[in-house]
Amino acid sequence: MSDFDPESFPEYDWDGCGDLVWNEFDWERYLREQDDTLHRYLGYYESLKDHPERIDEVAHLMGWDTGQWNPDAEAGAPPKAEPTPASPQSTPIEPYTLHKNPVFVATKAIYLSLKRSWERLAIDPARVPQPLALAVQTSLYRGEEHAVLGAQALDLGDYAMAISLFKRALDELNAPSRSQALPPQLPCARFPHGGMTRFPGCLTCAKSGCGS
Repeated sequence: MSDFDPESFPEYDWDGCGDLVWNEFDWERYLREQDDTLHRYLGYYESLKDHPERIDEVAHLMGWDTGQWNPDAEAGAPPKAEPTPASPQSTPIEPYTLHKNPVFVATKAIYLSLKRSWERLAIDPARVPQPLALAVQTSLYRGEEHAVLGAQALDLGDYAMAISLFKRALDELNAPSRSQALPPQLPCARFPHGGMTRFPGCLTCAKSGCGS
């Protein structure tokens, strides 16, 4: 999302809108709508695996590259007409929360894709040693936590903290390969060997020259 500008989103004037009174049902409906948005992003993301500008194209399909996010955007659908201005009393108020931040949506969706892919692979102990499966799964959850906090820092305008948190999220992706707790001799999780980076500590990879 190279053209995303957090300053381009409109400022909400809450002073003239009165108090927002939502019950549990209202918030549950709101959260389900945000879940739908996340899964729509993930659907676009997974369908564009071979696109050279994958992130930017998904942002375009979500309607984020216009400077105003349209949560109801669909691929190929024309933009909706601007609603007729109404008085604050007659206009339903929908709050802005972190769930509507495009960086948050993209972060949650991409990590969901990573976790699903790893769970499908790591569920078979014959393919992935369980200590490694747990280490990678833990690093994914820790990385997601840092990335979500980074999105929140962006939302609050604390860009220096956001950079630090996103760096921590990226560092977590490399944590399993640096772990000293893994057994020194591990069976390789990839069959057949060849054409991929060798597994740390895998004697089979070392003998067969996997990844060389």
